[in-house]
Amino acid sequence: MKRIASLLLVSVFAGAITLGSYKLFFEKDNYKWVAAEQENPFITTSNLPTSASGAGINEVDFTLAAEKTVNSVVHVKNLTISKGPSSLSDFFYGFERQQTPQVGSGSGVIISPDGYIVTNNHVIANSSQLQVTLNNNKTYDAEVIGADSESDIALLKIDAEDALPYLAFGDSDNAKIGEWVLAVGNPFNLTSTVTAGIVSAKARSLGRSQSFIQTDAAVNPGNSGGALVNTNGDLIGINTAITSQTGSYVGYAFAVPSNTAKKVVEDIMEYGDVQKGLLGISAANVNSQQAIEEGLNEIEGVYVYSVTEDSGAEEAGLQSGDIIKQVDNIEIHKFSELTGYLASKRPGDVVKVKLDRNGESITKNVTLKKEETVILPAAGFMVKNLSKADKKKFGISKGVKIIDVPEGYSRYNLKNKVIIAVNDTEVNNIDDAKEEFGKVTKYGRTSFTMINENGEKEHMIF
Repeated sequence: MKRIASLLLVSVFAGAITLGSYKLFFEKDNYKWVAAEQENPFITTSNLPTSASGAGINEVDFTLAAEKTVNSVVHVKNLTISKGPSSLSDFFYGFERQQTPQVGSGSGVIISPDGYIVTNNHVIANSSQLQVTLNNNKTYDAEVIGADSESDIALLKIDAEDALPYLAFGDSDNAKIGEWVLAVGNPFNLTSTVTAGIVSAKARSLGRSQSFIQTDAAVNPGNSGGALVNTNGDLIGINTAITSQTGSYVGYAFAVPSNTAKKVVEDIMEYGDVQKGLLGISAANVNSQQAIEEGLNEIEGVYVYSVTEDSGAEEAGLQSGDIIKQVDNIEIHKFSELTGYLASKRPGDVVKVKLDRNGESITKNVTLKKEETVILPAAGFMVKNLSKADKKKFGISKGVKIIDVPEGYSRYNLKNKVIIAVNDTEVNNIDDAKEEFGKVTKYGRTSFTMINENGEKEHMIF
């Protein structure tokens, strides 16, 4: 027993000596001193500057923007008369007397105290009668001043007794990804509905050349044509579309940027139609197999595939293979950003284009020109105004050149011929051609006169 006690005592002393030696000779001090007036120590996980006001939703005041907006957003009712057959018996026994009224609805934004209202083209399309109801429940008949299907913007006018509350267009180019926005409209006929979200993305193309502001503010059927505003109440977009398999909101929505809408409205009021200023380039399809193999899909900017003859781009010296990096003060990362910015410009405007040419940074001033091509109604031909070279080659000064045709017309060898008349009416340019082919009906007979590359006249009837 004494032996066991002696061994235990020796073991305790040995352990103490070992621990003391380690603490004395091997262990290093690892302290973080905090003075009384200092905050607790912390480790930063990012070197990005933090917001002085924080990022909490409770620190954002939506009330001012909502108060400024709700009285400027209206409910638009579209009464359409359907004259088609509603059943198989109507089809066989006649349906001329069948007129079925259909009512659609959407939203609109008052943009002037005298009653001009901007909305979506699809809200007022095919309307027989339009009614606008204000937030104070007063209802007025509305007149369509003009519309543009490509941008999906329409301009209405109502005659009110008093000056109306309105929203001024803001600058959508200044909208920032991540900033708070409000969507105000009339979803499901629920008037003056306000929802909040953030700008999720800019220059979203949705498979079209136009670019949209993407937001996660809840937007549903009936919101179309309503306002997208920032927390200052600035109108930065016109709510237009949702992408959904159910037809209802699933997390994101899209708005026409205010700069585009403003330009369309001004064009309609001043010119009667939209004036499109074109740069004069075609961009490479970066998603094609060839582009992927060549690494074009990894390029940040717009790769110029070709330059249009007699365009502003050609006159400024842009070349195939250039990469557009910036236009004016807008950085360009993708094609929709380029088209989105140019949508706010007109023919005659000059833009400063910064591009990369074989690793060298070059800046060119490009004068935008009027659209020189159009697809003709009824026929589907793509035609363009005559260039200087065309006029010299064909020996004429007026007409439109066919540059592409639908598959059904390919056997007639129409490409590169010049249309000079339709039903004996002279065709000077693409506007004339569009107007004359717009008169074509499937029940009538239409003839047009062409000149081929040998200078010979040809006639075609369809």
